[in-house]
Amino acid sequence: MDLALNEEQEMLKAAVRRFVDTEYPKETLLELSATGQSAPSEPWQRLAGTGWLGIIIPTEYGGEGGSYTDAGVLFEELGRGPVPGPHLSSAALGALTILEAGTTDQKRSLLPDLASGRRTVALAITEADYQWDESDVQTLATASGDGYRISGTKVYVYDAASATDLICAVRTENRQHVGLVIIPADAPGVSIRRLEGFAWNLAEIRLDAVQIAPSAILGATFGGGWDALERAVASSIPLLCAFQVGGSQQVYEMSVDYSRTRIQFGTPIGRFQRVQDHIINLVNELDAARWTTYEALWKLDSERDAADSIHLAKAVSSAAYYNACNHAHEVHAGVGSTTEYGLTLHTTASRTLYQFLGDPKFHRRRLADALGL
Repeated sequence: MDLALNEEQEMLKAAVRRFVDTEYPKETLLELSATGQSAPSEPWQRLAGTGWLGIIIPTEYGGEGGSYTDAGVLFEELGRGPVPGPHLSSAALGALTILEAGTTDQKRSLLPDLASGRRTVALAITEADYQWDESDVQTLATASGDGYRISGTKVYVYDAASATDLICAVRTENRQHVGLVIIPADAPGVSIRRLEGFAWNLAEIRLDAVQIAPSAILGATFGGGWDALERAVASSIPLLCAFQVGGSQQVYEMSVDYSRTRIQFGTPIGRFQRVQDHIINLVNELDAARWTTYEALWKLDSERDAADSIHLAKAVSSAAYYNACNHAHEVHAGVGSTTEYGLTLHTTASRTLYQFLGDPKFHRRRLADALGL
């Protein structure tokens, strides 16, 4: 197993890092965080113009046809920002959901616009209990004329405030199937309320008798929709983990730089053993997240059974990013809590992403199932 990046991936890594440094400096990230405008912002439009949003979309559907590791390199560098916007929700999870669940016509219609950034989707899956589990879906699709009426409430939906379309998990009125439907975000009966205090424009979505045509059902039928979603989520998780790896890397570098330049009692604080302990803990969290993530990406690219590695990567990476921010705040003390310093961007992101696509406890249970324990 060789997890080293090839020459093209190293070039991609350098190019994305230059882009993030240029288009998303700390001042821009703080402004976007304060205003909640992650997309469509000018930096987002330039990111869409690079073509990177289509990195995992096949060329036949307007994308770049890259590998999962290629996409992991991209998302790791975006995580260093952390760069906001619907890249994880639309270009990764949304695109993979359409690839898994959509008909050929739906793929041809939707994916080129996702690859170019002209269109963004948000997945409205979770409800009151906030479980990434089929049993949690209570939003109903009721037959109405030639189509269906969709009614229910979705919570903690990522990037809903900036999405053009919503992919919703719905249950049929006979409760036999959970399927996926795509709904314009501005359709009659759709109301979106932003939830303050989170990254990525989390929102609550209310669907009040939203009328859809049969063509809005991904895959044309409700049957098999949840299974397709689970496959898409499994493929998306290592990309989310790569984003968390990038965030952990940036937090580590910030902490090391600060420990070298902050002078206390006439010496850099990095000479103090307790500060060194926190730096070492940061390294351990970062390395654990990086290598579990890239093993999962490697397995996906080599078409090996990746279930165990995917669940392990998510359990490790979410905890690593969360813990890395904790250790970084110990190193920085009071200055790390000031908004203008920039560390709190990662703190907020690590808390928000901790639960996304399932928290570590959820994935440890899934890991045990994958290992037959």
